[in-house]
Amino acid sequence: MLPVHFKQSPMKNFSLKKAFPYIVAILLFTVLTFVYFSPVIEGKILLGHDSQSYLAMSKESRDYEELTGDRQFWTNSMFGGMPTYQISTYMGKGLLKYIHYTLNTFPRPASFLFLYLLCGFLLLRSFRVNPWLSIAGSILFAFASYNLIILAAGHNTKAMAIAYIMPLIGSVALAYSGERLMGGLLTAVFLGLAILANHLQILYYTLFILIVFFVVELIYAFKDKKIPDLLKTTGVLIIAAIIGIGANAASLLTTYEYSKYTMRGESNGLTIDAQNSQEGLSNDYITQWSYGIDETLTLLIPDYKGGASGGTLSATSHTAKKLQEMGVPNVENVMKDFRLPLYWGTQPFTSGPVYIGAIACLLFVLGLFIVKGRYKWWLLSITILSVLLAWGRNFMPFTEFFINYIPLYNKFRTVSMTLVIAGISMPLLGILALKNIFDGTVDKEKAIKALLYSISIVGGICLLFWVVPSLAGNFVSSSDAQFSGQYEFLKLTLPMDRKAMLSSDAFRSLVFVLLTAGVLYFVIKNKLKTTYAVIALGILFVSDLFPVAQRYLNSDNFVDKELMIQPYKASAADKAILKDKSPDYRVLNLTVNTFNDAAPSYFHENIGGYSAVKMRRYQELINVYLDNEINSLVSTFNQGDLTMEKLDNQLQKLPILNMLNMKYVIINPNGEPIVNPHANSNAWLVDKIHVVKSADEEMTMLGTIDTKKEMVFDPGEYSKYNFGLITPDSTASIVLTSYEPMKLKYHFEGATDQMAVFSEIYYDKGWNAYIKGEKATYIRANYLLRAMPLKAGDYDIEFRFEPQVVKTGDIIAIISSILIILLTAFLVWKQAKKKYN
Repeated sequence: MLPVHFKQSPMKNFSLKKAFPYIVAILLFTVLTFVYFSPVIEGKILLGHDSQSYLAMSKESRDYEELTGDRQFWTNSMFGGMPTYQISTYMGKGLLKYIHYTLNTFPRPASFLFLYLLCGFLLLRSFRVNPWLSIAGSILFAFASYNLIILAAGHNTKAMAIAYIMPLIGSVALAYSGERLMGGLLTAVFLGLAILANHLQILYYTLFILIVFFVVELIYAFKDKKIPDLLKTTGVLIIAAIIGIGANAASLLTTYEYSKYTMRGESNGLTIDAQNSQEGLSNDYITQWSYGIDETLTLLIPDYKGGASGGTLSATSHTAKKLQEMGVPNVENVMKDFRLPLYWGTQPFTSGPVYIGAIACLLFVLGLFIVKGRYKWWLLSITILSVLLAWGRNFMPFTEFFINYIPLYNKFRTVSMTLVIAGISMPLLGILALKNIFDGTVDKEKAIKALLYSISIVGGICLLFWVVPSLAGNFVSSSDAQFSGQYEFLKLTLPMDRKAMLSSDAFRSLVFVLLTAGVLYFVIKNKLKTTYAVIALGILFVSDLFPVAQRYLNSDNFVDKELMIQPYKASAADKAILKDKSPDYRVLNLTVNTFNDAAPSYFHENIGGYSAVKMRRYQELINVYLDNEINSLVSTFNQGDLTMEKLDNQLQKLPILNMLNMKYVIINPNGEPIVNPHANSNAWLVDKIHVVKSADEEMTMLGTIDTKKEMVFDPGEYSKYNFGLITPDSTASIVLTSYEPMKLKYHFEGATDQMAVFSEIYYDKGWNAYIKGEKATYIRANYLLRAMPLKAGDYDIEFRFEPQVVKTGDIIAIISSILIILLTAFLVWKQAKKKYN
């Protein structure tokens, strides 16, 4: 016997009449999408920071893919070289990418908003919510501020993952409700799509949601003596999960393989780098973006902490009035472009608050009173977990427990992202509350009482901060200290404006709480038909969330399409370097944040770059040597009496940068680049080999040797191979003759055996070396470069990037896709058989 609320499958007795709400849903979602993103209709694009960075870091790969038609899995344009697995998602050769393309037909970012709406709708339908209420309820998920803010920043993979996990959660719930095979099939599909989105952190948090869901189901199954049914469903879902995972085998296996070599991977045993010696990420790095405990009230009052770090104020603000008093002309126009630090919370900076909605908060609290059983306890539990984890360093005992004892938790940063869970759980419980009211399953008197309690709690908080906003604090930001001289007045006006913003938004939220409560009151009293109530609520949902989201993502964020074609303009220095047609060299750009800016990668092979998954060994090299060498170089340039002789002497004293083949240095984008004659080149022969006993010794010795003539490597590598003796030969040479990101060809000539060092990053999970068509031995040397013993002779050496893991993953993905197709065909056949029998 199925629970009452799950007796009828939404897939049974499908007819044109029943299809009508779905058609309306698609049309309405399309209209809402393009009303919000109207600039897309004009052909404009949204170019967020991460999107622009992607264009820079992927430029080399995209160019070679266009030239050769082959997917490029390695790029040399950042951090000396790295796999492209986490730069550009590889969707493999399975079925899911075609489903993904179909669901993302609209141009970006419109496709993401449509996907939010559609997936929110599917989630609610999985919980048997009426189609019309599901249409209205999807707005609560889609227009929550965080979901739009991440689009402005260009966090596209995160947006897709958030969308896909909604129907994934619904599919699991559907399976446990009795629709075992259908739920299993949908779980396989939406888990596969969620993985395909390639944002593992969101997927990881989804595990928390599903684990708690299973625990609650287990408790109720034990209570109702339905353990066998639970085990059967769980078995189906495990198989479904295997299929969904298998459909993404290529991306998952490459990510898993590469992750071991990244900052998030295992320690290399290096202890002299205190910043990077532990396994996983450091606690400080993990918790850098922690939501303040009181900041949680932004879920209800958007500007509780001032909104964004860089925001604008109106012409009626205290700051504007002060400017008028100072005689500044056209203050209204000035304020439109006057970016001010309005955020006064504890995070380093923020693009905007996590605002789930005053109405969603009211409905969530209402759900705690009137929704009974497993779903209430599940959704309440994950909401609390979401908030506690988001507090991060502000609730460190709890956070440290997860970092130390929960597997993989220390691989991810920005703990405030866990509020994504609350962004799903709170609206879902709220809509389930509305479902109970509209279905008439709640006693009217009890519903009225629950509504009054909810208004008192949620509305009471809004009323309190509207009337007494100073309860929130002093409204002073640490960034206010920067203002002096003619801007000194901002230290006084900004706190006043922040206070006014909080009071205004508290009143705004109170209004939406009362309006929503009024609609529900008339429904409960049978004075308003359900149809009209759903329409009214849908309008209120849009009115609440739409304007707040537009504070952080609006038409001002869009640019002309031409900028996507050429997102970066080559400077005079860039153009001078691009005249050099040598096959491979690297550039150090000192006019940007070297290791947090991908812009130079758009034009050059970059010493630096921008990536959260750079190789651990490269990060260690940065911490121990590169930062110091770059600082010393900058100090030299800053000398008032700098001469070419002094500069040349300094360039000679950069053994690590020279080892990385730093041929050019940009110190002025409008001037000529500095040419470094002391770069080691892309390959060279050494006279002496040092064998050390540990990572610490290898790193230490690297800073003391002449990298042009000497090489160091650890005993782990030495124990694998026996190289014999090297006989110095001044006539021997090695030259790079051909360059592609995944194929490097060198020519060697030498009368005696030699040891060659290549200024290329060592990554043995794909890079193979060949001499005369046969695989040849190469090792890791100088902590992160490649080296190779060479027999005397005259021949070519070729390095090819051939990751076997991609081929293996593609085979698994194809098999999994076939299983999805077969299961779909079986369910269609089964449904047809029932219909005609």
